[in-house]
Amino acid sequence: MDIIMSKNGVPIRLTAERWLHIIENHDDLAGYYDNALNAIEEPDYIIKGYKAAFIALKELEKDKFLATVYKEISKEDGFIVTSYFASKIKLEKEAILWRKE
Repeated sequence: MDIIMSKNGVPIRLTAERWLHIIENHDDLAGYYDNALNAIEEPDYIIKGYKAAFIALKELEKDKFLATVYKEISKEDGFIVTSYFASKIKLEKEAILWRKE
């Protein structure tokens, strides 16, 4: 299990079981484990997700993002829900919670 810190200072965990579940559903992410973690630690954007989730976006190339969805349960605990590649994100339509300067 790896633990990284969100921009809110919350430790976010990614277990081996969760990562296996993610790559079973998104096999194109197989070599992107560190990138999925890095998207939370060093995102380009954080947007509002569903059901109190956050979506950390890391732009890999023009109009291609790695999106990592995570939840902060408390100030001391959070976890990664899923991760996926996205190319159709229209940032002007999203609720941007944090942006890289």
